[in-house]
Amino acid sequence: MNAESNEREEVVDPAAAVPATGGVTGDERELGSRAPQIIKRHRTLHLSWQVGVFVIGLAVVAAGIVMLPLPGPGWLVIFGGMAIWATEFVWAQLVLRWTKRKVTEAAQKALDPKVRRRNMILTTIGLVIVAVLVGIYVWKFGLAMPWNIEQ
Repeated sequence: MNAESNEREEVVDPAAAVPATGGVTGDERELGSRAPQIIKRHRTLHLSWQVGVFVIGLAVVAAGIVMLPLPGPGWLVIFGGMAIWATEFVWAQLVLRWTKRKVTEAAQKALDPKVRRRNMILTTIGLVIVAVLVGIYVWKFGLAMPWNIEQ
């Protein structure tokens, strides 16, 4: 190779190579509205779109709150409502990012062998306490259910 061909080589800067998503990774998308461009162009249409997204997200979050004491996936539904809000509102996007980061940290911490061992010991102790309490109840009252005990 001659010196002339070396001059023609392009220098590729690794920082200049950005993903096709506009330089943002999957977890770090741009903040802001994800409404279609035709809706964003008109102020009143965009405002009504935001109101609709807020009302739908509020209904889903309210259903999740109702499911917390009742049977159902309450927290999952609440996070689903937050995800609906996150399609339009920056504050919800930031809350979801923070939540995702904390859940990932908790999952990594739970995989730690010391934490797993501690959790297994605490679970075993809890089960022993429950078994002792059930044993005392059966010894004192027999197999009668609490609503059938005559005093």
